[in-house]
Amino acid sequence: MQTTVTFKKLDPSDSLKTYIQKKLGRFDKMLDSPAEAHVVLSVEKIRHIAEITLTCDRLKIHLKEESESLYSSIDTLMDKLKIQIKKNKEKTKKHMSGKKKSIKNNNSFIENQNYPDQSSPNSGIVDNIIIEKIDTKPMDIDDAAIILESEKNNFFVFNNARTERLNVIYKRNNGKMGLIQPI
Repeated sequence: MQTTVTFKKLDPSDSLKTYIQKKLGRFDKMLDSPAEAHVVLSVEKIRHIAEITLTCDRLKIHLKEESESLYSSIDTLMDKLKIQIKKNKEKTKKHMSGKKKSIKNNNSFIENQNYPDQSSPNSGIVDNIIIEKIDTKPMDIDDAAIILESEKNNFFVFNNARTERLNVIYKRNNGKMGLIQPI
């Protein structure tokens, strides 16, 4: 980490510079890319003030701390800086992940999926799929629509009396109904 230390109304001290560089050296592990730190140390009457501006890629943190001792100001400033860096890392991690599913997770799900074997009749049960058996009765589309309106489900599977094929009637988002017929 590139560090510059500025002294205002204070004699420059090598011990303070090395102390600050030692403290800031710990943050290199927490940051993803090289950073610049500008530290300003000043004294006003009995107040010892330590300020830092940390710049790293998209991250810019400015903190200020004052106390009766310059070393205690630096220590509390570094504690605040650590909290801010952690907060920013969590924020970016949360923002980057969001509620999206990554492609890697989806591929691993597909690879680990146990597909039913066509040869055995009882192997059609898959852990993630609930299989319900229904008895389809031959009926008209109008009768199926009446049954769909009376049920809580959004769809109804029936055997069309005219075509003698399996059909699905469903509720659309706009309040109307749709019909799925095989070709």
